Amino acid sequence: MVNGEAQARTVRRIVRGMPTSDGAGVKLRRVIGQPQLPDLDPFLMLDEFGTDKAEDYIAGFPDHPHRGFETVTYMLDGRMRHRDNHGNEGVLVPGSVQWMTAGRGLVHSEMPEQEQGRMRGFQLWLNLPAREKMTAPKYQEFGPERIPTAAPARGVTAKVIAGKVAGIVGPIQQPATDPTYLDLAIEPGAIFREPLTTDYAGFLYVYEGTMSVGAGADAITVRTHELAVLEEGSEVQVAGVTAGADGQAARAILVAGRPLKEPVAKYGPFVMNTRDELQQAFIDFQNGKF
Repeated sequence: MVNGEAQARTVRRIVRGMPTSDGAGVKLRRVIGQPQLPDLDPFLMLDEFGTDKAEDYIAGFPDHPHRGFETVTYMLDGRMRHRDNHGNEGVLVPGSVQWMTAGRGLVHSEMPEQEQGRMRGFQLWLNLPAREKMTAPKYQEFGPERIPTAAPARGVTAKVIAGKVAGIVGPIQQPATDPTYLDLAIEPGAIFREPLTTDYAGFLYVYEGTMSVGAGADAITVRTHELAVLEEGSEVQVAGVTAGADGQAARAILVAGRPLKEPVAKYGPFVMNTRDELQQAFIDFQNGKF
């Protein structure tokens, strides 16, 4: 706060996603976790996947391990089945969210439940603090009917996955990083304003249309497939500029969370605090301890 007034966040930098593939050849766009933006504490990776071509996703993500962090999968279109070696299984449908805490280790797969049509969504990797890296794995799945929608201003709707908007609270809570995760739809000319904890890391990723971030002369235009890294501040202000695919609202995800400010040692599917812990993760996986 400056003189009792909210300090609108400005844009530190703009990053574009990098085309890549993962799993058994699934084509995607990596936004966080690539050379331009290796991480954004506590966020380790953000992938956007979206294609109408079955050959780009049909091979899916067969069995693979994780340890030391959380994955958040948010589906916009299509159907994906999750299975893990702790007995959890579910199908992600459009509008649903899977929040998986890998903790001390699990092996899971994510495979498409369709052979044609559009598959689109996001996967975010969220770090865990050192004290929770070896916690018991946990799996949460929320269907679209469990993701509430807020209407904080005219021409603005927000699906609240985590955090709070206009008194509407999302179903997911993680005390360590205290995340906010919103799916915003903002019509051209409409403005979304929302308080954010001043020193939390934050970003806006536009996936349809164009938006602007910031107030007045500080406002920066953010286009489709661009991520705006936000400076610190007590409020975020986002305006719709051009329409999205529906001809009405631009669409974006807005994510923020408490930085952990801990050392990060990561390689592939494991994220720990030291090189020794990372090596132990490989040993434990090879010995079937996941």
